[in-house]
Amino acid sequence: MGTYDLPRNVKGEGRILFVFSAKALIYTVIGAALGIPIYMIFNMIGMSVIGLIIMGVLGLVGFGIGTLKMPETNAFEITKKTGGENIDDVIKRAIKFKMQKNKIYVYQKEETIDTKEETNNGK
Repeated sequence: MGTYDLPRNVKGEGRILFVFSAKALIYTVIGAALGIPIYMIFNMIGMSVIGLIIMGVLGLVGFGIGTLKMPETNAFEITKKTGGENIDDVIKRAIKFKMQKNKIYVYQKEETIDTKEETNNGK
């Protein structure tokens, strides 16, 4: 009798705590780290709960950027072009584009159009 490999779902094996992939965890920590100065400011004026909420929201935004993909829909121009790609890849590409001072290189193939009209209907 031979041995056979059984297919199994390995999608969640690279995840930490079943929610965070390594990339999502990094983006979440970065988002929360951006919220730390805001928390410190609110903590100085005695509103530390609001600072924690803002820090949590920024962490959720970081998690969303690291996890979610752009939706595939024809409603908007950006979703037509980037549908199905990771949001962080789209953001990185937009930053690169802005750093290149919005230069787009387009290569066009020249086509010649024959403007002769036949006057004899094919005779």
